[in-house]
Amino acid sequence: MAFLQVDHLKVNYGLIQAIKDVSFSVEQGEIVSLIGANGAGKTTIMHALCNLIPKQSGQICFDGQDITSLAAHKLVPMGIAQVPEGRRIFQELTVVENLQLGGYTRRDKKEIAETLDSVYQRFPILKQRAKQVAGTLSGGEQQMLAMSRALMSHPKLLLLDEPSMGLSPLYVSTIFDMIHQVNQEGTTILLVEQNAKKALAISNRAYVLEVGRIVKTGTGKDLLADDSIRQAYLGG
Repeated sequence: MAFLQVDHLKVNYGLIQAIKDVSFSVEQGEIVSLIGANGAGKTTIMHALCNLIPKQSGQICFDGQDITSLAAHKLVPMGIAQVPEGRRIFQELTVVENLQLGGYTRRDKKEIAETLDSVYQRFPILKQRAKQVAGTLSGGEQQMLAMSRALMSHPKLLLLDEPSMGLSPLYVSTIFDMIHQVNQEGTTILLVEQNAKKALAISNRAYVLEVGRIVKTGTGKDLLADDSIRQAYLGG
């Protein structure tokens, strides 16, 4: 069984079937992307994985355990962390308070301090702004904070939902460099991203979603070279 295995997932919003019998997998150590247009169901899948919304049917297994019905707050100690669309930082808390909350499930204070140091080494700007109220950061800085907060839990699997949304090209490059680096350091990543070109360039594999269904899958390299994908998502 794969590190993350999703089988026959179905999600409804009222009478509308948003996710229609979706199955996919993520192997340990991979970056796997879900790409597709707005409304394809990418974020809905992420919410369903973390049990933030109800599922009509399907099974989700992580690291050999069935987590289909496990409460969302129990996933973090198991090694799953999500960076939600829109960042969702705690606006009124400081940068360091946001980071400390990211490590709330861990008990070893020395390890928490070491992880905080590694976050500051990766993003020195967060160390410079440690006492600053998080809501006053720029959009790019807030995204760095959101990702760093998730990493404070030392996850085995990192779920990233539209990490480049609303960012300048410079910050987009910085965020994708971070994603690649985090993966190289051993964290498995499931990435939902509208910037298909950037996502496919760093992905081992990817799945293409259209109106709640997976319509194509392949390696990041193969999908980048696929004419239909280029025309639909990469600007021709």
